[in-house]
Amino acid sequence: MPSSRNPGNYINALTRSTVAMILAGGRGERLMHLTRARAKPATPFGGKYRIIDFALSNCVNSGIRRIGVLTQYKASELIFHLQRAWGHFRGEFGEFVSIIPAQQQIGTSWYRGTADAVYQNLDFLRNQRPERVLILGGDHVYKMDYTLMLSQHVETGADITIGCIPVPIERGQQFGVMAIDEELRVTEFVEKPEHPTPMPGRDDMALASMGIYVIEMSYLEKILTEDGTNPNSSHDFGMDIIPKCVAHHNAYAYCYDHGADSVQPYWKDVGNIDEYYQASMDLVSVDPELNLYDERWPIWTYQEQLPAAKFVFDDDDCRGMAVNSMISAGCIISGAVVRRALLSYNVSIDNGSYVEDAVLMPMVKVGKHCRIRRAVIAERCELPDGMVIGENNEADAMFFYVSKNGIVVVVPEMIRAWRQAHDT
Repeated sequence: MPSSRNPGNYINALTRSTVAMILAGGRGERLMHLTRARAKPATPFGGKYRIIDFALSNCVNSGIRRIGVLTQYKASELIFHLQRAWGHFRGEFGEFVSIIPAQQQIGTSWYRGTADAVYQNLDFLRNQRPERVLILGGDHVYKMDYTLMLSQHVETGADITIGCIPVPIERGQQFGVMAIDEELRVTEFVEKPEHPTPMPGRDDMALASMGIYVIEMSYLEKILTEDGTNPNSSHDFGMDIIPKCVAHHNAYAYCYDHGADSVQPYWKDVGNIDEYYQASMDLVSVDPELNLYDERWPIWTYQEQLPAAKFVFDDDDCRGMAVNSMISAGCIISGAVVRRALLSYNVSIDNGSYVEDAVLMPMVKVGKHCRIRRAVIAERCELPDGMVIGENNEADAMFFYVSKNGIVVVVPEMIRAWRQAHDT
């Protein structure tokens, strides 16, 4: 960055001239039963948050306050959360979080892909008159200062800048993978390649797209209009837009550099049950990769007014306690033991129960003398007295979902089926 610039004014000008568009209409099918009734960005995470709160918090903390959220699949829970948590922006100051549902803006089709979602809302963007657009996914858990990516984008004179992160080469098949030259120009991009290209200097790692793009507004209009009228396109950024940009235009990579970012580096896809579970368990470790206690980069959300967590009874055979765990507001641990667990708000665990290495979502009720291990218990589940989960995967699989790594997922309808089978 030229030394003659005032860094603060330069960053402010970048953020004021940028509009963020968050793609939040995905099904999240690999999260199985957790997303059967809602879009993945609305999935609870970290005790009191929803997944979309991370992208929105990154925007606010980076100084970007003009944000559109594009919804489609089973969006009612997501919209309700956005209205409660993010409806406080001041329109008279030119700031907003605008919920933009699929509206058949062009023809009779709903959003046909990620690129089409933005294409159908070009009029919304034109009305804001941004110089550039920051396109984000609403289904990743991460911290990122977008001003660093915006600065690089402007300095290189790129048409499009693609955020990327190193991943093990064997995981490259799950992402869009790029090759770059010494100047960070993207020379190749392949979506979910069978044989991922190694990153420079690391044969065991690949550069994976984070689903984060900075695109000049004039260029975005041109490339999306061309794609929108192409009957052979799948209208997806990873499959169609990015490869064309790399082949014919000025595309650069922004490498999410752990040493250079101004906030704690963290990015997780949480795309399936095992990844979601592991990211949740990371939070209860002594030194978590994702620090939710960092006052410099807070994660914002809606919080109900709840009492503090409560632990009751202190007898040798009946002691309410939690060790190496995160316990949210409104929880009551009544003569039960909790170890290495993440309890969301308003969870109650009754006498004699034991919870270990588990994630309990909001408003779960655990009866007496239950044992829960290596499980994700979805919100509003009510576990009857004596129920055992996570000790026998074969038995669990008769009523619950068991992941590849043996994580048991339980939702209310599964509990009802279990009760019916055990009452007969």
